[in-house]
Amino acid sequence: MATSTLRKTRSTGRPTLEEVAQRAGVSTITASRALRGVGSVGPDYVERVKAAATALNYVTNPAARALASSRSDAVAVVIPSISNAVFVDVLESIHSVLRPRGYEVLIGNSHYSRQAEEDLIRHYLASSPGGLIVSGFDRTESARRLIDASGVPCVHIMELDEAAGVHCVGFSQTRAAQAVAEHLVSRGCRRNAFVGAQLDSRTMQRGEGFREALKRLGLYDPDLEVLTPSPSSIGLGCDLFRQLLQRRPDVDGIFFGNDDLAQGALFEARRQGIEVPSRVAIVGFNDLAGAADCVPRLTTVRTPRVEMGRVAANLLLAMIDREPIAQPAVDLGFELVVRESA
Repeated sequence: MATSTLRKTRSTGRPTLEEVAQRAGVSTITASRALRGVGSVGPDYVERVKAAATALNYVTNPAARALASSRSDAVAVVIPSISNAVFVDVLESIHSVLRPRGYEVLIGNSHYSRQAEEDLIRHYLASSPGGLIVSGFDRTESARRLIDASGVPCVHIMELDEAAGVHCVGFSQTRAAQAVAEHLVSRGCRRNAFVGAQLDSRTMQRGEGFREALKRLGLYDPDLEVLTPSPSSIGLGCDLFRQLLQRRPDVDGIFFGNDDLAQGALFEARRQGIEVPSRVAIVGFNDLAGAADCVPRLTTVRTPRVEMGRVAANLLLAMIDREPIAQPAVDLGFELVVRESA
């Protein structure tokens, strides 16, 4: 039967994995593992197998591999935005780890919609991906059940959860926001505002952390919260800063839930001749490109986006390979980068 199958495969005109293995002088299993980047295969064998594959113009058949293993060589990554620089950095890092291991990275954009995310998860799980990476924990109950029932290895990014069976890589959004509040108060700011847009779960966690810290310090004022579901942008930051100062000219510290909002506020402050930080201190979040080049340079929270993608991808590979997981929840922490704006 094996001979018949081999003959039938060759009749397609495409070189087979068996031919690659034979040319490299290794078993078919070793050839398969070498081409998939499995770490247990020695570098000499990997080099021989890759040279044989190149010489034969061999191309992996993902459908056949998925049929044999009940899993495809695709990893689905579902994120809320592909235009947000935060997720672009994470995706690049995930890709840099998974691609050399032979995995195709499928990117699903939910546009911050829980229903759209559920639809994407359902679609990807139908083709039995090798693994799944999702953003945070705020999703529909149906989506949670789909992930749990699929048996597909799944890693959550951006947030943390210590629950048993959950694998995640991120940092505490609330603790990061608390650090911002404490910093502003330490600089003498007594009327501190939180400005958030998009209102996804992580923005709301930042608002909650900021609020908790100010309450603890006896300085919380509910009138100094500005929340809008509009997408975060520099232009929106200009508008919200202007509106806030018109309504509350006594505000002396502002924490923006994302750097683009804070950068917009800095532009508007400069346009109006408002001194930062002497008149009002401004803090952003994420330390995006341009934060260190603003006038004044933006104080912000640096988030570990590149490391998050790398660690999450490696954690997923360990799960796929059924390796023991010593640390299912990886806290990468954050850094408050103090510059000139606060």
